[in-house]
Amino acid sequence: MPRIEPLTPPYTPAVDRALRRWMPPGVPHEPLALFRTLHRHPELASRMFALGAGLLGHGLLPAIDREVVIARVTARSDCPYEWGVHAATLAPQAGLRPEHLRATTRPDATADTPWPPHHTALLHAVDELHDTTHLTQLTWDALRSHYDEAQLLELLVLIGWYRTISYVANGLLLDEEVWGLKFPAQ
Repeated sequence: MPRIEPLTPPYTPAVDRALRRWMPPGVPHEPLALFRTLHRHPELASRMFALGAGLLGHGLLPAIDREVVIARVTARSDCPYEWGVHAATLAPQAGLRPEHLRATTRPDATADTPWPPHHTALLHAVDELHDTTHLTQLTWDALRSHYDEAQLLELLVLIGWYRTISYVANGLLLDEEVWGLKFPAQ
């Protein structure tokens, strides 16, 4: 049971409009529990929407690269809620293959699964930041060989943003979305 219950319908007109902005048109399920919970503080939800929507809908990183990062950050943060949401929707839409998605949940995502060099660099960056809050020069150089400065800045924000989202979902003890994918058994 979540520590703060998500809002349930009927929503106020303002909350209904805001939640519809957070969800893609024609989605066959309720707005995410995370979004409905954040709207218990509408001003905070509004501020979070700006960054989250910007990273997902207007980012400079290719969608598949973004989803590799999100899957690894949420897996390393032990956040089955957010991992499952992306694994069921945005990751496949971006072209992330099931075996790569499963690999993001393993202690070493690159050990038994071949990745292109730019994805390997992303995975190493997520792991280093998760473990130490720093990047080695070797990892930075690997990233720079694939991404420009604007993309690198976005990458760092993306990693931090999904760590924050993981903290929120885990701190709230959000129940996984029934349609989300489950963490693979290791």
